Amino acid sequence: MTDRKKNDAGPKLLSGGNPQIPKGEGNGPVQDYIAAMPGWKRDVGKRLDDLIVRTVSDGHKAVKWNQPFYGLNGEDGHLSFRCYTNYVQLQFLRGASLDPMPPKASKHDEVRYLDIHEDDELDEDQLRSWIEQASNLPGQRM
Repeated sequence: MTDRKKNDAGPKLLSGGNPQIPKGEGNGPVQDYIAAMPGWKRDVGKRLDDLIVRTVSDGHKAVKWNQPFYGLNGEDGHLSFRCYTNYVQLQFLRGASLDPMPPKASKHDEVRYLDIHEDDELDEDQLRSWIEQASNLPGQRM
């Protein structure tokens, strides 16, 4: 995380507690985003980041539109996550092609979501399968 003055409260939290982090490429901005996630959501962000990196070790990270994106190069992304008031939402950009599909539909035909609430048990095997499947599909422009 970048150095901040002791009196600096850190990044502004947008609606739902989503951190406002400047757009940037690489691990640094993603780690800044995770560090700014409020409360229990920070642990979810750390777990997701760790699982994504362990599953797709040669992936690319970036923060765009106030959320971390993960892909296989600097142009295409396959998933992202962001904070909402009561959950962290994991977004699969080509989620309709995953088997089984993540549970929550989007207004965009291909996108599917998984909402993670504070007391949810994460099924890491299922998450790993979705992450691996997503990384093998054509990405979407980030």
